Amino acid sequence: MQLRFIVSSSDDGQCPSIYETDRDTFVVQGMGVTTPETIAQARNLLDGEAFVEVPKELVRRIQALPRF
Repeated sequence: MQLRFIVSSSDDGQCPSIYETDRDTFVVQGMGVTTPETIAQARNLLDGEAFVEVPKELVRRIQALPRF
């Protein structure tokens, strides 16, 4: 899988960030959600899947990009 950086909510280059892949998908970089109480609220979380928390501002930034 090849990643292409799209946008970050951090001005200094740290996470969270969103990448586009060559598989017509996105990869989200952020802090993993690890508390059992939060994970228990997940719907249909499969083995190998994980939650990643990103700020709403990051979603706003990707929506503002011309190609999306």
